[in-house]
Amino acid sequence: MPAPPARAWLAACAMLAGALALVWPAFLNGYPLVFSDTGAFLHQTAPPPSGPLVIWDKPHVYGPLIQLFHLHVTLWGPVLAQGLLLSHLLWLAQRALRGEATPAIHLLACLAAAAVTTAPFTIALLMPDLFAPAVLLALLLLGFARDRLTGGEALWMGLVAATGIAAHLSHLPLAAAIVVLVAMLARRVAPALRVAAPVAVAVLVLIGSNAWLQGRAALSPHGATFALARLQADGPAAAVIRDRCPDAGWYLCAFADRLPMDSDAFLWEADSPVNRAPDGTPRFLGGALLSAEAAVIVAETLRTRPLEVAVAMIGNTLRQFTLATAGDTLVDSHLAAAVRPRIAEAFPVRELAAYDSGLQSRGLLPAAAAPFLWPDVPALLLGAGLALLAWWQAARAGELRRLGLVVGVLVGVSANAFATGALSKPHLRYEARILWLMPVIAGLALLPRRA
Repeated sequence: MPAPPARAWLAACAMLAGALALVWPAFLNGYPLVFSDTGAFLHQTAPPPSGPLVIWDKPHVYGPLIQLFHLHVTLWGPVLAQGLLLSHLLWLAQRALRGEATPAIHLLACLAAAAVTTAPFTIALLMPDLFAPAVLLALLLLGFARDRLTGGEALWMGLVAATGIAAHLSHLPLAAAIVVLVAMLARRVAPALRVAAPVAVAVLVLIGSNAWLQGRAALSPHGATFALARLQADGPAAAVIRDRCPDAGWYLCAFADRLPMDSDAFLWEADSPVNRAPDGTPRFLGGALLSAEAAVIVAETLRTRPLEVAVAMIGNTLRQFTLATAGDTLVDSHLAAAVRPRIAEAFPVRELAAYDSGLQSRGLLPAAAAPFLWPDVPALLLGAGLALLAWWQAARAGELRRLGLVVGVLVGVSANAFATGALSKPHLRYEARILWLMPVIAGLALLPRRA
């Protein structure tokens, strides 16, 4: 075996190489991948006069976090940091599952994830989606593999988990599911508390930041608007509005004949009931203005039509499982209006030129990436079989650590499908951001262990 300093250098080089492999779509594109919401996160730390801006529908976490790495110089900093984060987490997962992490196996795992799964299209994308797999791995390592972590690594896992949960509200149900799983499998207080602690910190961060920035001490000051968007699109809330109007006096009574409608159209289209009044007047921050009424309608819908709501949630969750490709992370939809101005106003001219020359901004990335996407579905199907095999082996051997990580990934991807599909809307990137962990962790779990 190499001497300890040499081994440390080998490990560092392997993690760096793994990070570069995990963000290869950014190199294909010629620029980090962005989404329309990326512009909102950049707006959170944009310089005057346009910013910094508190976005009504997004936690004030991811934008300030990536600023630490871009410093209004280049967005390559955040994307490389995201690659390093996931590469390090996979290194720790290998150590937990095999007893010791080796550079060769780490590179193999990262290259496999980069070549045949949707992992790189999430990790190279400047969105808090990156934290879905990060939160899941960090919590599982804290809950089932604390003995394979140093004290510093355990603190780092707690910080990663807390930050990731606070960065996107869909990560909160995912984290809650892992807390329950750890409590059920470990049957001890300490592991459950280790996993629950980052969740509690994230909740405090969200409540505190919303109280400070939006004047409301709540997890999501205007989350009811999103719940209403989903419930009216599925039908139950639209039926409640028709039944109760005009006597209820709700603002949405004027639009009862237009509902149900697609949830994204309801929330974001300029002429939707949320964003344009009955007389045609635009409503600035219409989603925030509607949230109080939305909370009343959502409560009434849950009270009077619980079975319809449950059936719709189950259906949306199952549909989300079938949507796990990189399609909507590649397109140029709304980027010219949402992202390009943020880069133009806050970054050097050369950065804007680099963005403009990228394949994505020119609408060329989907065609360029298409040849690399075909292995995704076969890899997921193989991963499901490997996960079941790893689950059976770990249960037969009575290995809690291995059982917890494998089953934990299955629970995590299921909770993610519920949190995104049932509570928001089934989208391609939502399950693609985390389902790739299934074949990777299952594969590591089935490899021979080291003494």
